[in-house]
Amino acid sequence: MRKLLLLLCVSVLTLSAANLKLYLKDGGFQLVREYNVEGDRVKYYSVERSDWEEIPADLVDLKRTNAEASARKETLDKLAQAQADEAAAARENRQEILKIPRDPGVYRLEDDKLRIFNAADCTVHNSKGRNVLKALVPVINGKATLDTPGEHSPNVVKDSSPEFFLQLSELESFGLIKLTPTKGLRNVEQISIIPVAKEMEETRNIVPTFTKQLSDNGLYKIWPQDPLPQGEYAIVEYTEGKVNIQVWDFRIE
Repeated sequence: MRKLLLLLCVSVLTLSAANLKLYLKDGGFQLVREYNVEGDRVKYYSVERSDWEEIPADLVDLKRTNAEASARKETLDKLAQAQADEAAAARENRQEILKIPRDPGVYRLEDDKLRIFNAADCTVHNSKGRNVLKALVPVINGKATLDTPGEHSPNVVKDSSPEFFLQLSELESFGLIKLTPTKGLRNVEQISIIPVAKEMEETRNIVPTFTKQLSDNGLYKIWPQDPLPQGEYAIVEYTEGKVNIQVWDFRIE
């Protein structure tokens, strides 16, 4: 839609730029296709009469005429550049898409080479440190955590504003989160368990991101709105309240 509007704007302005107002000092104007100053005369092509005519130069407000023509040309040049940039960005997107596998997962292009991130193992623990994933509801009441092993991710990313490609496995929610290192683990999310209602509430440290859909089959580009400080992070895909989160962890250095 944005590309179509840009094309329409360029087309309209191109057509309108073909006609200029040759302003007269008495306040009127002639609608012209083009004009030239030749000595003490201004020669112009009249749009109304479809013929070349001329008028004494001292009757024409050339300063106003030239200023408007220059301003219109500048606007048209900017729109044409925007259209060219849009086309270049579209070509770049197509080239990127061709490099990303269609298998569900997280990917990066680093120096134009594909980097594949493996999904991290995650375990749910209660306050006693037990793995309670298979018996969360209704047996366990209170709090639990979803953790991934190790205090630091082995996946180092040196770009503070990294771009990731995420191919969804299903139409689920996704995002970028910050992980909290603890003793021997990194916390992915906090889980509140309500056995009577047989519900679970999940809390994550969400990082604001920009996202762009690249295809109709669930391929997205995701990147942080602001540069990331050094620390532990992950791209995640999940269904709220199901504790089915998939985690692709990385470390910013």
